[in-house]
Amino acid sequence: MTTPLVYPLEQIITVKVRRVEEQEKVVKLKEKLLEKEKEKLLEREADRDKAKAHHYDKLLQLREEMDHSTTTDKIQQMKNYLNVAKEKLAAEEKKVKDQMALVEQAKEALRVEIELLKVKRQEVDKLKIHKKDWTAEARKELEIVEGREQDELGSTSYLTNRRKRGKTKA
Repeated sequence: MTTPLVYPLEQIITVKVRRVEEQEKVVKLKEKLLEKEKEKLLEREADRDKAKAHHYDKLLQLREEMDHSTTTDKIQQMKNYLNVAKEKLAAEEKKVKDQMALVEQAKEALRVEIELLKVKRQEVDKLKIHKKDWTAEARKELEIVEGREQDELGSTSYLTNRRKRGKTKA
């Protein structure tokens, strides 16, 4: 004869669980974005390393030409090209630094989303604990009420039987 217990905050738990699931999707998305940014960083570093190697090669080539005492025009032309290579290297360095900043931003965004997910999970856990405590308390109260009803039924039955016996004896 027990009535089913209906937790009054069940809909809130459902909503909070859905929010946790949505937040998990956001975290996965942020992780993918971070990975893409890291891949771009690796590409930028590879481009920078190529530019650095090219600059170094041209520098060695210039030194070699200077050792062989070639014409001033050729040396000047090589110096100019070396400056161009140096500028390209500086541009690639800037791209690497900019990409590092983007990676750091992506890491920070991921950290924020993970923290938010943690908070949302804690909210769900708190509600589940509350539901468990509430259910235990409600069962105790229901048992007390049912016990009283059983006592009343028992005493009513006893009085009814007593009256019947009393009438038959008299």
